[in-house]
Amino acid sequence: MNLPLSPELMVVFLLVFARVGTMMALMPGLGERAMPMRVRLGVALLLTMILFPLHRSLYAIDLARPAGVFLTLFMEIAVGFTLGMAGRIAVSALQTAGVVIANAMGLGFAMQVDPTQGQQGAVIGTFLTLTGIAIIFASDLHHLVIAAISDSFSIIRPGALPASGDAAQFLTGVMSRAFLVAIQLSAPFLVFALVFNIGLGILSKLMPQMQVFFVAMPVTIGVGFLILLLVIGVMMAHYAGHLEGLLGEIAVNRR
Repeated sequence: MNLPLSPELMVVFLLVFARVGTMMALMPGLGERAMPMRVRLGVALLLTMILFPLHRSLYAIDLARPAGVFLTLFMEIAVGFTLGMAGRIAVSALQTAGVVIANAMGLGFAMQVDPTQGQQGAVIGTFLTLTGIAIIFASDLHHLVIAAISDSFSIIRPGALPASGDAAQFLTGVMSRAFLVAIQLSAPFLVFALVFNIGLGILSKLMPQMQVFFVAMPVTIGVGFLILLLVIGVMMAHYAGHLEGLLGEIAVNRR
């Protein structure tokens, strides 16, 4: 069977792949660094083949003007990077919360390589990040990620680059909300650390001969893990709601 693969269709396919692939590389769940590169590339190509018939009519290209084609390619990569970075910032909220919790528990020195970030991070942060990624697939939020990629063509049509100020304002808002969520997730541990350290300060004044450090460290770690055990379900539910709301802003047709 002969397929009508004209040069125009091949260029449009490349433009769709530029946006989808860039978003795929950054979106939570499907774009994690722990996933093999070939798997991520295969998923990006598969999504491109699925979305190509739906959105190819949005592209108006003229091969006689290659400068316009390269400009459209640059704009597609820029749009994919902006929207994908929003999802990546949402994932970083768990790592930020983990660092705050680790410092409150006295485990800030316990570091290991985070497979989702490709760099060293707090052990608690790595645990929360991996738990969050597992919840993304368990609650089918990765379907919303795919919907967000598809609906991005409706929000920002091909060939139209949003103003840099609007993109910066959007990413700044996403970052501020991610930081707010990180503080909300770590709030029980911050309250415990504040009350416990104040109590230790009073105790050290009442009993100067007492070795406060040797008493505080095991109690802080033990109570911190107990609090984590009690609130981990609420923390992950709150984070899943935050991520669903962010993806819902992009996937406008699924809200």
